[in-house]
Amino acid sequence: MGDRFKTIARFQYSSEAQIIKGRLEAEGIEVFLSDNLTIDTDPLVSNAIGGVKLKVLSRQALKAQHILDSIEKYSIDDEGHTINCPNCKSEKVELFSTIKDAKSLFWFIFGFLFSSLPFYTKHKYKCEDCKTEFDLK
Repeated sequence: MGDRFKTIARFQYSSEAQIIKGRLEAEGIEVFLSDNLTIDTDPLVSNAIGGVKLKVLSRQALKAQHILDSIEKYSIDDEGHTINCPNCKSEKVELFSTIKDAKSLFWFIFGFLFSSLPFYTKHKYKCEDCKTEFDLK
């Protein structure tokens, strides 16, 4: 039973999973990634197959989960400081992509039709607490 792998996290892209994998391996935890090659080949299937699965040995799952929980999940600026919401001052701010102008829409459709990544996307930040969307200036 100790040699079985358990999925402890899922990621949309393999680059995210590789970073966490390196962190866990630095702590002596054996890590296995599943479906990372499929998603590297075609990133558009990530949601359909459930993303890249990060698996650890069952006996190390609790320690690995504790390490995952200790990693900051919210946005930071170029100097490494946490980004705060301008409305409620919360630190629970995440970066997201938006399609709200003609240029973004065109490149989204182009990417969808030709199975390529979008060349242009507009990024904004969104507060998880008050749902305020904002740009950094």
